[in-house]
Amino acid sequence: MDNRYRAQFINSLSGFKSVNLIGTQDSNGQTNLAIFSSVVHLGASPALVAFVMRPDNGSRHTLDNIISTEHYTINQVSAQFYQAAHQSSACYPKEESEFTRLDLSESYISDINAPFVKESRLKYAVKLKEILPVSSNNTQFIIGEITHVICDESALKDDGYIDIEALETVTVSGLDSYHISVRLARLSYAKPDKSSTEISLNGSENVSADARGKS
Repeated sequence: MDNRYRAQFINSLSGFKSVNLIGTQDSNGQTNLAIFSSVVHLGASPALVAFVMRPDNGSRHTLDNIISTEHYTINQVSAQFYQAAHQSSACYPKEESEFTRLDLSESYISDINAPFVKESRLKYAVKLKEILPVSSNNTQFIIGEITHVICDESALKDDGYIDIEALETVTVSGLDSYHISVRLARLSYAKPDKSSTEISLNGSENVSADARGKS
């Protein structure tokens, strides 16, 4: 296959992926912002997330900053600024902050030197734990521990569920197709001797099949 065709084709196979902006800052205070569609959950206790860093092309500002400071932020992209987020994939020079070029705002909290995206409605600070090289394709798996979470309170439900659909969080398919989601249902904890049932959005009560769609 042609290289560009192959990249689009293979990237489409995994379906919908999360879209996040990773914010970093170097030791001199120069900020950087880059879009990633490979952020994944690794565990809840400790709270670990990871993302894939592509092979070294000589200008991996995000990784250089993470190694230097050991801190970064992950900011979910919403419908209000997905176009600006996409533009962050352009190769801007290190001395030019994507925040400025994309008209996105930096925000900070105490003891965290990495910048958050103020416009993001769900974001968290991460401390580097380890970097695992992937010899098969020369990528790196960056693992970090979540230390702080900032989320619109209205999206946080009684059982800890975060309603990312209410935050208008977007997802991506392929390399460049952005989507918003439509929830089908929340389902109860699966047990071998009992079929799962629908539960309410906040997780506080079961919803019978007969009541489905009547609210």
